[in-house]
Amino acid sequence: MNPTLDVAFEIDRILPVHKMRGGNERHDPGGGGINVARVFVRLGGNARCCYLSGGAAGAALDWLVDLHQLVRNRIAIADETRVSTSIFERDSESEYRFVTDGPIISAAEWQECEAAVAEISCDYLVASGSLPQGVPKDFYARIGRLAKERGIRFVLDSSGAGLAHGLEGGGAFLVKPSIGELRALTGKQLQEEEAIIEAAEGIVRRGEAEHVAVTMGHDGAILTNGNGTTRLPALPVEAMSAVGAGDSFLAAMVHAFSAGREPVDALRFGMAAGAAAVLTPGTDLARADDIHRLYGDMSKHHSF
Repeated sequence: MNPTLDVAFEIDRILPVHKMRGGNERHDPGGGGINVARVFVRLGGNARCCYLSGGAAGAALDWLVDLHQLVRNRIAIADETRVSTSIFERDSESEYRFVTDGPIISAAEWQECEAAVAEISCDYLVASGSLPQGVPKDFYARIGRLAKERGIRFVLDSSGAGLAHGLEGGGAFLVKPSIGELRALTGKQLQEEEAIIEAAEGIVRRGEAEHVAVTMGHDGAILTNGNGTTRLPALPVEAMSAVGAGDSFLAAMVHAFSAGREPVDALRFGMAAGAAAVLTPGTDLARADDIHRLYGDMSKHHSF
């Protein structure tokens, strides 16, 4: 609902006022759902992107979606698609990320998107990313109900109002909050593992989601469902960029579920993809070879 034209480059050092020249420039189609589709397709799956696009940045986004050979269902909007910028400072090895609020969406535009989703035929419907201005806070709950009525497994990955109101629709197959998003959702600090698990289990008990995967960066991830809770440590990798790690994680989990894998195995595959994403610079996301290699490493250390 709020995609981005992703721009990434590197500079030696960030300084105020000065003109700073960079290198290794990349342009990619971005935003949660598009990122998930990019990785899902790299793993051999079929995905269709339904997204809003407008203005000159929107035209560039459309071109990049085509360049990445993604099937698209573009909903035209009057306002301008946002641009997201990621800058890697070589001297400090720090990454700076800048994202704007994005366009204001009219009622006719979001309703057209909702109508398009109502006609989609698929196995999994992934609603990912923030909601732009003008879109109802319960939009994800609306499309979640549409999916459920048609026997489609609904997957939610959002934050703030998008996550809170999206869960109110109930019956999601999978929800993937980061630890920060889960803290914001519950209004609690969730410092201890037991508290994190209790918050995730609460989502399952209330019938809001069948599976809850909580990503915690270098602290690993937790998966809970009706059969219990699993905690896995993070894979030790040298981070190049954090962009798209959560989206890569989600894409791999959904791909594993679609292949009939067990939930804990899907978690392992997702964690391998999240780790693979941080190996790539800028906005490149996880690569299939890295995902399978890291998944193999996890398999050696964790029995199935």
